[in-house]
Amino acid sequence: MTDKVKGPASYFPSIEKKYGQPVEHWLAMVRERLGSMAHMEIVAFLKDTHGLGHGHANALVAHEKAAAGKST
Repeated sequence: MTDKVKGPASYFPSIEKKYGQPVEHWLAMVRERLGSMAHMEIVAFLKDTHGLGHGHANALVAHEKAAAGKST
């Protein structure tokens, strides 16, 4: 039996389906901005520039910040 994906990563399949890019495409954009922009600034960038919904953008930023060991 496989474990169900939880947390921000649970959004990844729907992000790929809705926006037509692999999750890594979006995570790379987030990583490029982690040192210079605040969490909500990155969320706003993804929403305003690329049309992501708030929940999807927030999940990507939260996931990448957690992976980098930064608090959200």
